[in-house]
Amino acid sequence: MTIYRARQTATDSRRSPESLDLNNLRGFALVSETRTVNLPAGESTVRFEGVADGIEPETALISGLPAGIVEKNQDARVLSPAQLIAAALGQDIVLVRTHPKSGQATRIPGVLRSDANGGVVFQSAEGIEALRCSGLPETFRFEARTDLGASPTLSVLVRNPKATSATLTLSYLSRGFDWTATYVAELAADSRTMDLGAWVTLANNNAVSFPTAHAQVVAGQLNRERKPIHPAPSEPGVILARCWPLGTTTSDLSSYRGAPGQLAAPAPLPQAAAGTELMEMVVTAKSARSRAALVEEEQLADLKLYRVPEPTSIQSRQMKQVRLLDRSDVPVEIYYAADLIADIDAAFFAARKKLRTRNDAQHHLGLPLPSGQIDTYASSHGASLLIGESAVRDTALDEEVEVELGDSSEIQVKATTEKTSLASSLFGNPPAELQGVRRFESASVDQVHDIQIVNSRDAEIAFELKIQLRVGAQLIAADPVPVSTAGRPLFRVSIPAGGSTTIRYQTEHTEVHADR
Repeated sequence: MTIYRARQTATDSRRSPESLDLNNLRGFALVSETRTVNLPAGESTVRFEGVADGIEPETALISGLPAGIVEKNQDARVLSPAQLIAAALGQDIVLVRTHPKSGQATRIPGVLRSDANGGVVFQSAEGIEALRCSGLPETFRFEARTDLGASPTLSVLVRNPKATSATLTLSYLSRGFDWTATYVAELAADSRTMDLGAWVTLANNNAVSFPTAHAQVVAGQLNRERKPIHPAPSEPGVILARCWPLGTTTSDLSSYRGAPGQLAAPAPLPQAAAGTELMEMVVTAKSARSRAALVEEEQLADLKLYRVPEPTSIQSRQMKQVRLLDRSDVPVEIYYAADLIADIDAAFFAARKKLRTRNDAQHHLGLPLPSGQIDTYASSHGASLLIGESAVRDTALDEEVEVELGDSSEIQVKATTEKTSLASSLFGNPPAELQGVRRFESASVDQVHDIQIVNSRDAEIAFELKIQLRVGAQLIAADPVPVSTAGRPLFRVSIPAGGSTTIRYQTEHTEVHADR
């Protein structure tokens, strides 16, 4: 079973990805299974019972048949009390009514009917009465002529030249599956290293279980076209017991409000168990540190495939977790950051605290990391406490890994506009440090802007500032010189304990942009 997750749309690391919802799984799976069948000569129907009820029958591939397939059919009607009642409507049945004191059973032959409101009624020689309204225990006995199956079924009509035994492989796509990755990071006391672990959560909201499945998941964005949604598998439905007072007819139901002394209508029969929701988290790895149980990564064209090395059971309407990775002593860097729109003032606000490392062997990683959620913990008085929750994007080898840890009230940032411009000497060509910047022939020059960063911590910090320039604008002066100037200039500074630093910059933009 290969599970493809739903398309990931959130790219903001401050937003945690949505949790999997068993009632709304938007991924899908490629299911492959092998069965051995005995095929007679001539035309015959091969029924694959127990396929996923989210199957897309047009994607089904069957290999191993000695001859071709004449037609394929999907039967999504599954056996349930409500479906069984529907199949028995109009048929001869026997109503068995048991006296609660004597235990004597009375058998009444009749026919099962349905009224216009969806209730179930029983017609016999004694008249018409509603189901379960006598106040006595009742059961039905009948032989329902129905093709209902115990599970969703895919059937194929085949034509064979002679009788034979064949091993068939059925592969198909099915809706109702998804997966996600969840990371747990534990910072060391000195905040210089961390231990990183991850789980892959598999989810199945189909009514069919897949025991001892060879599971694998695919990370990356697959080009999958939208298709029309096939009719959902038939719901079990509710068996209705609509009663009316003895001695009246169904026409009196609208005015009946339950007069004193009359028999009250019993509660509707419960739905079939297949309609209930069962959610269970199962951990398959024997130990969080057991490398033998870790998911194995492989290349799949431009995608990444993660294979679960041991067979696992993916049960109906359940979630399951398998271990993705375990890494210890991963070197990390803690820094603070702010992202501002250029030439706009801002009152003091808290900077963002971030953690950064690199996905390579030198940093004890070196595994393509699928996107997901990361929970970061730090030790305090001997206990691990949560200090941040954020999203992690798909990260390839040798890429930087950044983790949001939330706002830091100890690092404050303020943006203001100066009343004076920089020295006139700066209005020639920009200084050599701003490489690649050429002045516009006709431009409007903005005033100088100050970014003040105040560090209230008792230790020196690293700080990064990004400036988002307007369309058609460029940086023409800055102190200190930014690390990069293209697109979004990046400043990196160190701020001493209990100190502050000011970053000054000036921009210009084209006259055409100013007229707009």
